[in-house]
Amino acid sequence: MAFIHNVLEEPSYGWKDENGNLSKPTNKQILKEFLTRINVFKDKKNWLSFVSWLMVFTLAPFLLLFVFKYFSIKLLLIAFLYSMVVMGSHGTIWYHRYCTHGAYKFRNNFWRFVTQNLTLKIIPEEIYAISHHVHHALSDTPGDPYNAQGGFLYCFLADANHQPVNRNMTEREFNRCVTLMKHTGVTTNTYAQYKKWGSIANPFHAIVGVLASWAFWFTAFYLMGGIGLACAIFGAAGFWAVGVRTFNYEGHGKGEDKRREGVDHNLKDMSINQLWPGIVAGEWHNNHHLFPKSARSGFKAYQVDTAWYYIKFMSLIGAVSHYKDSKAQFIKEYVKPALKPETEYCPLTGKPIFATVKIN
Repeated sequence: MAFIHNVLEEPSYGWKDENGNLSKPTNKQILKEFLTRINVFKDKKNWLSFVSWLMVFTLAPFLLLFVFKYFSIKLLLIAFLYSMVVMGSHGTIWYHRYCTHGAYKFRNNFWRFVTQNLTLKIIPEEIYAISHHVHHALSDTPGDPYNAQGGFLYCFLADANHQPVNRNMTEREFNRCVTLMKHTGVTTNTYAQYKKWGSIANPFHAIVGVLASWAFWFTAFYLMGGIGLACAIFGAAGFWAVGVRTFNYEGHGKGEDKRREGVDHNLKDMSINQLWPGIVAGEWHNNHHLFPKSARSGFKAYQVDTAWYYIKFMSLIGAVSHYKDSKAQFIKEYVKPALKPETEYCPLTGKPIFATVKIN
């Protein structure tokens, strides 16, 4: 557990208070930490957090252009579907189920590249994947980088304040991080470069990758529907980039126990299944915490899982060579035990009839 506890850069207000409980900073402390963590003029090792938020602010003018110059109901519908469904599902497919949990494997690097670049690039894989391993190991306890008990702002600014990797890792710890990132195809630093830049990802390759992604998709959308469509979709991507930062606060009950019997079966943390993130992005969060390495988390009939549909389709065409599906295990462990024999009586004979019915 030492690696999990030390792999992320501890904020100035610490993970724990003097009593060993979660350190709950004020909003002022969180904002001060945020401004420090994105200040590349003070420390170039802040480059990854700076670039992550620079992308968000760069997308804002596209949203304004769409709203005030190119607005139409048709483009609004396209923007809504792109931000909520396309980018939401891609986040689950790529960052969550593949980069972090390796729930499936690609046949070759070509299909990995295609999946990685289905949408314009906004979130650096390093910031998401490594910290998410910590989130699962320490969910809702001190050290969880987006512990909902710390409050909304604690989670919203976590990518800068709590998710960057520790800048003082040993070479052995650094190599473990490289191993965690190896399957993603991200170009990593050497240990000497890490000591200089404070990141696993190589800054040159990361920035070139973002520029190439944005150039490709802007050109593609412009050719498909002109400047209006390009602005609508880029603006929608910026909207999603802000919205996704609110998810873990909501997905862990806003710091309260909002789990429901018969709906949320994982009782080890405060994660909950939410209808909206589930339907638009396949993010049934409590199910996911129950079986984090499953390529499917929509286990029940009503639990739409767009991310799983993509992974399954890729498997059918041979692009995905292997995946893990925990639905059968979920049914066996959490659905069948919720069935019990109940006595019914025949209205004609009055004799007992034994039937099996659901109780939740």
